[in-house]
Formats: sequence, C-alpha cells, structure tokens
Amino acid sequence: MKLPRTTLILVLLALGLGGFVYFHEIKGATQPEEAKDKQQQIFAFTEADVQSLTVQTKNNTLVLERNNQSSNPKWLLKSPVSQPANDAIVYYLMDLLVKGKSDRILSTPANQLGEFGLDQPQATIKINLKNQKTHQLVLGKSDFNNRFVYAQADSATQPNGNINVLLVSTDFQNAVNRELSEWQQTPNNSQSTPLPSLTLPTPTNTK
Repeated sequence: MKLPRTTLILVLLALGLGGFVYFHEIKGATQPEEAKDKQQQIFAFTEADVQSLTVQTKNNTLVLERNNQSSNPKWLLKSPVSQPANDAIVYYLMDLLVKGKSDRILSTPANQLGEFGLDQPQATIKINLKNQKTHQLVLGKSDFNNRFVYAQADSATQPNGNINVLLVSTDFQNAVNRELSEWQQTPNNSQSTPLPSLTLPTPTNTK
C-alpha cells in the first residue's frame, strides 16, 4: 500500500527528530564519561610488588625498604639514617604511585623539557620491584594555575624523538617534599610516664 505524501513527510520528520535527540542528548551525555576514560594509569604495579623506594628532592635523598622481618613497621628508612619509617607517610606516597593517573599527556620534544621544569626536577622517585624491574617518576614544576604538576614516567623516547610529559596531581609534590623527621617513625606516646596519683585530704570530724 502506498503511503500518502503527507504521511511520508511526517514519518521522515519523526525519524530526523529522533536522530537529533539521540546524538545531542543521549550521545552527548556520554561524552563526559569518555573524557574521564582518557585519564591513564601512570604505573601498572601493586603496592605488594614494591621492594624499595628512593626519593630524591633538593634537600634530601631518602632510601626506603620494605621490612621483611616484621609487619610493624612495614617500611624501614635506610638512608640518610637507619631506623623504622613512618608507615602512614610511606603509604600515602605508595597509594599515589599505585593508583595515580595522568590527567593529560603532552608529546614534547626532548629539548623543551626545561619549559616544564623537568631538566632540574623538584623530585625524582625511583621504584624497585621485587622482580628486579625498576620505574621512575620525575616531578617538574606546577602548571600555570597550580592544579597539576608536570611529570615524566619511565622516560622513553618515542620514534619521532618526542617524550611524553604527564600532568599529575599536586598530591605527588606534597607527598615527597617533607622534612626528614616526617619520614621517621614517631614514638608511641601512649606509653609515657603516668600522671602522679592525687591524694585527697582526709575530712576532719567537727563537733
């Protein structure tokens, strides 16, 4: 049966309107999700894979090793002093290394790394895994609005000669730019000397 011309036009208009709604409402709504997915994991190892860390800043070079003899503390500070490490501080950095993502990746010529502060980095983190593999994260300067830090992970030169520059959370610089005392295990104050007991006066009998 042949449809009337008016009915055919209405059907075509309905199809066109449906396509418009799909692409601008449904398809458009998924774009933020896709943008989030563009964030890339910096490293693929787990916390249990790491045997030691070397954190080099402008003020200190720290060497941290996993304590294989005990779980308390779980990490030991080996240099510049040898003593138990502050596990909470080490976990904070470790969590960033394991779960941290790059917000953006910039393909940059090697001779322009100085523009991102990567020629004289504020910190270099070297990660030694139990399987003898190593990784490295170099932290440069902050971006123009101080929301991210320029970084370089496992600096591998691409076939075109460029190097990937990452934008990572400023939490990384907060995690490593610390005084030596913060990396050291704090004493347990719960075992401090107890307070002297108070002697209450004996009431006197009055007549």
